[in-house]
Order: sequence, then structure tokens, then C-alpha cells
Amino acid sequence: MTVDAGKTVSGINIKSSQNRLLIKNGRVVNDDGMEDADVYIEDGVIKQVGRNLIIPGGTRTIDATGKLVMPGGIDPHTHFELEMMGAKTADDFYKGTRAAVAGGTTTVIDFVLPEKGQSLVEAYNNWRQKADGKVCCDYGLHVGVTWWSPSVRKEMEKLVSEDFGVNSFKMFMAYKDAWMLDDYNLMCAVEACAELKALPQVHAENGHIIARNTEKLLAAGVTGPEGHERSRDEEVEGEAVNRACVIANQANSPLYIVHMMSKSAVRALQQARARQRQPLYGETLAATVGTDGSHYRNACFRHAAAHVLSPPLRADPSTPQAIVEALADDHLQLIGSDNCTFHDKDKELGKGNFAKIPNGVNGVEDRMAILWQKAVNTGIMDPCRFVAVTSSTAAKIFNLWPAKGRVAVNSDADVVVWDPRLERTITAAAHKHAIDFNIFEGQHVVGSPQYVIVNGRVCLDDGQLRVVEGHGKFLKTLVNSPYVYGGEEEVDSAPAQPLHIDVAPRHVNVTNGTPTPEALNKHLEGLSVTSSGCSTPTGRKMRETGQRNLQSSSFSISKEVEGLDTKTSVRVRNPPGGKSSGLW
Repeated sequence: MTVDAGKTVSGINIKSSQNRLLIKNGRVVNDDGMEDADVYIEDGVIKQVGRNLIIPGGTRTIDATGKLVMPGGIDPHTHFELEMMGAKTADDFYKGTRAAVAGGTTTVIDFVLPEKGQSLVEAYNNWRQKADGKVCCDYGLHVGVTWWSPSVRKEMEKLVSEDFGVNSFKMFMAYKDAWMLDDYNLMCAVEACAELKALPQVHAENGHIIARNTEKLLAAGVTGPEGHERSRDEEVEGEAVNRACVIANQANSPLYIVHMMSKSAVRALQQARARQRQPLYGETLAATVGTDGSHYRNACFRHAAAHVLSPPLRADPSTPQAIVEALADDHLQLIGSDNCTFHDKDKELGKGNFAKIPNGVNGVEDRMAILWQKAVNTGIMDPCRFVAVTSSTAAKIFNLWPAKGRVAVNSDADVVVWDPRLERTITAAAHKHAIDFNIFEGQHVVGSPQYVIVNGRVCLDDGQLRVVEGHGKFLKTLVNSPYVYGGEEEVDSAPAQPLHIDVAPRHVNVTNGTPTPEALNKHLEGLSVTSSGCSTPTGRKMRETGQRNLQSSSFSISKEVEGLDTKTSVRVRNPPGGKSSGLW
């Protein structure tokens, strides 16, 4: 539903009734620790966190007993109202951010993608005009560098000013004859980012190889969606990741690689870290961990084409779990959605030629639930690491921390009350996207948001979606992020000595891949211990050494944390860009 601020919903004035809010009896989860605490919110800001809080009368109370209170998700990769390949995405900034909020995401960062030769500032202004009046949650913008000239360099300098608030630029190594830059221009753009203390991002695939493979496949009569993956296999992605890292290293620049989709790509990134002078950040997608490339061989064109995105989903069935493990081990740092939805009629533009299928899938709504199911419920990742990869790390990288990505005093009141027992089946019939297909159709998940608070307003209220069109605001992301470029306030980015926290893994009884109610109760007992657990530098808290039965494991956090009071929140810092030991 669309609601204007200050109007009445079911007899309640939402502007006045949600001015003050107390979330009581929950377990607060941040990226560096968990603690039992209440959270008091007023005027869109977290004012108090603790027990026995003194609060004014007339405050609404949400009982979060048995629930987790986490920072709202930050999706660093969306495409709303994007025109590409002869089509326009179905999710506009209202419908897209509505879906985001429904799934627990309270901030998105979208991409301004200029046409070749178009002014970057003009394109930025177009995106602001499309988004500002529609967004249901806060949003920021990356800007694409889709062509290069001295004028582009000047516009980048303008865009990083406080007047515009952009601190990241995306370059494409694919989409030949459209957005792709050659290596010379790519290096110029990366150097410009480093000089401006902005963060360069790359879509890493070898566009020339893809173009030639596409020609050969079409000539051989391979025209269906299966040709999409065959034209750009893992090696094509891995090569580009390595090349992008070399270019960034030569430019003495940090680098952020978007939507990493394969084991080969992650391996190339991890190998590069051994030689890199500046941090490397790897992002993957909900699609990567939630499904696989087998769908390209589906006989139904609609079904197969609905899964087409670039880089593609991989045919190797072990890829989803491997990517989850890479997130847990900090070989990858974030998970986005690359939400870029198209109606069936638009996907049909590629009937008879897979190269003309508009690229994109859904994910902004189901990103957090899919990862929780695949990573936390399986024992691979703990809740602190879940918060890191879905929210906190993005806030740090894009200089939104600690206003975003944290449940703490003076942070924005973007909060999710997460019910780890809530069971549902993902369907297109129930989702909030503008399309009638969902790549996660039929997947059963245990764990989803019960309440979502956006800037202090309850926008998912005990499962009822009450978003407000235009309620969100534009976030200026300032350059020289301390997490990326260092400085006096390095935002927990420096390596720290690992703190030993004893972890006692437990088995969870599973029926058809779903934890039983008895197992969930034990699982929650592990969450509600009084000592605060936190992510180790690898993020693994729940796997016993040598134990590989991921479908039947959960976790508990030992109270025996040496030298610390068991009611104290423990903080452990992660190394920048996942400089962990060993090779994934």
C-alpha cells in the first residue's frame, strides 16, 4: 500500500504514533557482538540501548522475546528504472524499495548508468529525479563510467563533492559496444578514483571473449538461454577478476568487484590479495547462493530466460555452498541482489538469440532470508557475520557507518526484528516485486523479518507491509572512507589479533531440509546465552573442525570467554578486504 506521511491508516496517525518506539526483550546483533538489550527509538534515531531504560509515556512497545534485533539490511547493488537492451526494468524506485523493506532491507545503493557520450552529471540528475519522490527507504548512488575522456574525469571530480555525494564509480569489462571500457581507459578511470579517494568498482568478465563466443554459438545454432552461460564460463570471469586486480594494483588503488558468481572468480580474488597493496572487496548475490545455472537448460523459455543475468549462474552444483563459505571466511565481504527485473514480454526480446535477452533477476526482497537459510540455518555462518555481509560492511565501505549498519545510540533507526522461527515459502504470488516470476520460487525458508523499522517508522508491522512512498531520503556518500583508505578513524578495518571464543557445535534435527521445532528451540537457546558472541575474523562460529554435515549443524556460544565478564559485549575487528590466511 502507498501511504502519505501524516495520513491515517486504520484510524491511527502513523506520523505521531511512531515517533517513539521501544523494542523490548530482544537480542541485539551487530557485526561485532550480540547482547540482550532493549532499544529505544525517538524521532528516527536510536536514543538508548540497554536494560531498564527510562522512557517517556505514550511510547509504543514491540515485544521481541525470542527475536533478534539487527541493523536494517543494506543492498549495495540494485537497478531500479534502468533502461537496457531495449527494455526497462519492471521494479521502479517505489516498487523496488517496497520489496526491499518487505525483506528487511532499509537502504539500497542503485547505479546511475550513463549512455556512451552522455554527461555523468546529467545521468545522475536523471536518477535523482526518478528516485527522490518514490523511495520507501533511504538510498545512495554509484555512478557508472561507461566511456572515457578528460570531461568524464572533470565530472567525476564534481560528483564526489558534497553537493552530489558520490564515492564510488563502476566500470564494465563486459557489454562490448555498450558500456565496456578497454584496459587503457579502465586504468585511467581507476587512477582517477584513487586520486579522488573514491572507490572503483568493476563488472569483471572478458567482453571480447564473450563477443567472439557468442558469434560462434549463434553460428552453430545455439540460440536459447543455455547459450548465455556457455558464452561466458567461469574462466572468462576469473581472468577478468585477475586483470582488474592487476590494473588496480598498478594504479595503487583499492578495488570492489561486483556480483562475483563463481569459484574461479573468488579464487582469483584471493590469490590477488597476496600481492595487492590496497584492499580488495568482493561482492556476491542472493541469486548465487540461492539457485544455480541448471535452470538455463529448462525447456521452457520463460523459465530459463528469467534466470539470465551476467555473470551467469553457474552449472556447477557446488557453487552456491562454496560462495556461502567464501562469505563466511571473508574471502567475499558483501552480498547484494543485483535486482534488475524484467517482464516476460521483455525477456522474450531474446527469443531466437540469447544475446538479446535483457539481463537481470529479482533478489532485493529475498536476499536476507535466502542467506539466512543457506548460511545460518546450515551452521556455516553466525548471526554477527550475517549482519556484516548484509549490512555493516556495506555501511563501512561506502562511508555510511555508523549511522547505518549498526544498532547503537545515535545510529539511524533502521532496525529489523528478525524471527528465526518464522517459516514461509517464497512465491511470486506473495512477493512485492512488479513481476510474476521469482527465481527462488518454492524455496522454504526459516527466518524472516517480523518488524522492519525505517527511519523510526514501523514499515513492516508484524508481517503487514505499511511502506510510505517518498519516505526515504538520498544519502550522500562522502569520499575518503576510513574503512577503505584508512585514517585516524579506521572503522574497525585494521587487522586484529583473533580473540578465542570457545564454540560448541550442536546438531539440528532436520526434516526435508528444514529444522524441526525442537531443533529451533535448541538453536535459539544458543542465541540467548548471556555472554555476547561475535564474529571471528573468518566469521565461522558454528562448524566443528573437520565436520562437513552442514545440513545438520547449529551453534551455541560458550559462556567461557577468558578474562571477560559474561555480560560484556565482545568486539573483534575484521581485516580489510578479507586478508585471511590460506586460499579458499
